[in-house]
Amino acid sequence: MTVAAQSEIPIAARDHPPNFDEMYAAHYADLTVQLYAYFGDRQEAQDVAQEAFCRALARWNTVAGYDDPVAWIRRIAWNLAISRWRRARTALTFLRRQPAVEPQTAGPSPERVALVAALGTLPPKQRRAIVLHYLADMSTAEIATRERVAEATVRSWLHRGRSALAAQLDPADKEGGA
Repeated sequence: MTVAAQSEIPIAARDHPPNFDEMYAAHYADLTVQLYAYFGDRQEAQDVAQEAFCRALARWNTVAGYDDPVAWIRRIAWNLAISRWRRARTALTFLRRQPAVEPQTAGPSPERVALVAALGTLPPKQRRAIVLHYLADMSTAEIATRERVAEATVRSWLHRGRSALAAQLDPADKEGGA
């Protein structure tokens, strides 16, 4: 008997269990159409139908022995469809509870941008000393211990760093030069 002749015989009327390929070819499109009507999204319907058939294939020896393997595959597909629908509904509910407009924060002020740019021009040791002293509130002794240098060296870095920053950030120079 040829494959074409076998496909004309209803699967349930055969004396041997259907093979997976026959089942897939005969019922995938119908199941996809049913799921498409439920989802309204062809891609989702195809994904769910494919997943149901994959699960059937994984345990085909058992599923093929059922009275109606298509019913089992259809049930799995509908369970997957409902799960996806619930997951989507939960996600939408979460999104609806979120504030409509995200709070806006102002960008950095021009002074802050200028300070960061000026800090970037300092040598690394001076920059590190300035940041640790003024932003991390570390004493010169703590910085000296951390950097493994004498405390006088840290004071020198701080002095040179402040002088360089003052020269770059002094508003009097900019107003006088303009």
